Amino acid sequence: MSDTATATNPSTATRQGAVVVAVLRLMVAAIVAAAVVATVAEAAGRTTINPFNMFGYFTIQSNIILAVIYTIIALVTLRGGTASPALNIARASVTTYIIIVGVVYATLLAPLGAAGGVPVEWANTALHIVTPVYALADWILFSDRARLGFNRLWLVLIYPLVWVTVVLVRGATDGWVPYPFLHPDTGYASVFFYVGLIVVVMLAFGSLVFWISRLRSVLRVP
Repeated sequence: MSDTATATNPSTATRQGAVVVAVLRLMVAAIVAAAVVATVAEAAGRTTINPFNMFGYFTIQSNIILAVIYTIIALVTLRGGTASPALNIARASVTTYIIIVGVVYATLLAPLGAAGGVPVEWANTALHIVTPVYALADWILFSDRARLGFNRLWLVLIYPLVWVTVVLVRGATDGWVPYPFLHPDTGYASVFFYVGLIVVVMLAFGSLVFWISRLRSVLRVP
């Protein structure tokens, strides 16, 4: 009896660890949802909200995508399943986006104070600091990620290129852009320079995320 219990304990512990990781991801998704709702509510109290503007920011969209991907992965884990290759790529991609959000905020926006983030302080911290730090830690620590080949790195660019295309179309038509450096008034030479810079940055951080996927993880998650 004791030999059987000893033999099953490791798998039981691993399963419990997987549940803990799933719950952590659901908690992060809940924090994102609460932060986005709080940000929208605060803006609605000051002005009439245009949802296409409100949700046009890369930070907001990346956090929402992160929450959705984490929720899906958590539910798959709780049901005893494993993430599909497409879900692994999606997780790697959104990890790339959210790390960039954190790095840009820390280096360029945080020094601006209140002007560099969302008005609700705790929501600003959640969307610019908590989720990037957690996403990087989650990717490094937990083993439920696939080893990713660099021949699929281009997939990381799909969402950012769609996002920037929509932004450029809106800038040329209704004049709204989420970030001043993408406004057509600065000249299209400048705009396309920054578009190229976005592509380079995405590929650089995506390469880092893909490289980490090849390393041994710290904690075993089935």
